[in-house]
Amino acid sequence: MKKKLLSILLILAMVFCFAACGSSNDAPADDQSGDNAEETAINYEAIDDNCESEDGTYQIAMVTDVGQLKDGSFNQFTWNGCKAYASQNDKTYKYYQPANGAQATDEDRIKAMTDACEAGAEVLVTPGFLQETALKEVAPKYPEVQFIFVDGWDLGLDNLVGVNYQEEQAGYLAGYAAVMEGYTKLGFSGGGGGSNPACIRYGYGYAQGANAAAAEKDETVEMRYSWEHGSSFSDSPELTAMLKGWYEAGTEVIFMCGGSMFNSGKDAAEAEEASLIGVDVDQSGLSEAVVTSAMKDLAGSVMLTLGQYYDGGKLLNGAMTLGAADDAVGIPTDTWSMENWSVEDYNALYAKIKSGEIVVDDDSSVADPSTAGLENITFVK
Repeated sequence: MKKKLLSILLILAMVFCFAACGSSNDAPADDQSGDNAEETAINYEAIDDNCESEDGTYQIAMVTDVGQLKDGSFNQFTWNGCKAYASQNDKTYKYYQPANGAQATDEDRIKAMTDACEAGAEVLVTPGFLQETALKEVAPKYPEVQFIFVDGWDLGLDNLVGVNYQEEQAGYLAGYAAVMEGYTKLGFSGGGGGSNPACIRYGYGYAQGANAAAAEKDETVEMRYSWEHGSSFSDSPELTAMLKGWYEAGTEVIFMCGGSMFNSGKDAAEAEEASLIGVDVDQSGLSEAVVTSAMKDLAGSVMLTLGQYYDGGKLLNGAMTLGAADDAVGIPTDTWSMENWSVEDYNALYAKIKSGEIVVDDDSSVADPSTAGLENITFVK
């Protein structure tokens, strides 16, 4: 991620609450060198996941969508933002996991949201598009509670704000970086069956970035692009076999864009000693095959939105779209394994996107970039 993402900009030093909630006061911040040596990143792991309030009520609550809190993705990084803001601002906090884990239903999410509101939530944070039905059911019943729909949209409710991202910008940066690094045979495997707008924007941005870098290098790159086996955002033997076949056919790096689909990409890449690009969060810690990730600053944007609510003293509604102009998307320069493209070059490209000099098409209807006239990419089956 670019050195100055929201989570770094929002604080200069780690501040911990003095109540039982949060981390110990002497917990160190992560050591990250940035463009400004005075900036300090948040050590989220040093902040306690569990807060014991004196009266059993909790001001800031989060309900996971499916799976576990520590999923290495949306749930975990959204929670990082919740507990960091609460810890810094002396708020009580609690997370709720709907029943049935990965098989959680709308009814399970409704029950978890209701429990959170009944336990005194002033703000309820809900990550993931699967929360929509439950939010429509619960939010109108608690009009005094602020609902934050992360990776969501405007549901037309006075007490709900949707926080979404310019995924096309993150995808563009990942595709551009891959080609500048020297990859000439790329792949994209997306979730949602080609109907999920965020995944479409990621993939279309990825293709645009690869095309731009290839044009700059005066070459043509090859790309395999598929929504097959990804409708449920899950890994599967069929998906693993398809991706392994891509690698065997010469594909060098695949952008895995679909939640647990990453596991199939990981298995295929490691078996073939090939490369992966992660999505949403920095997934480099999950496999040495990951060369970089197209990221959203989930924690930072949650902290930003919580701050707007508490500082403004009124309910937020509508939608808020965050991108490079907000330092809310990017790729992680601290952990990438790029050898032929520098952080300085990345920062220069990022600045052009941030300023609007480079505009990435965000058309979420382009599920097939082979129809978009990208002249420096040859799409293959």
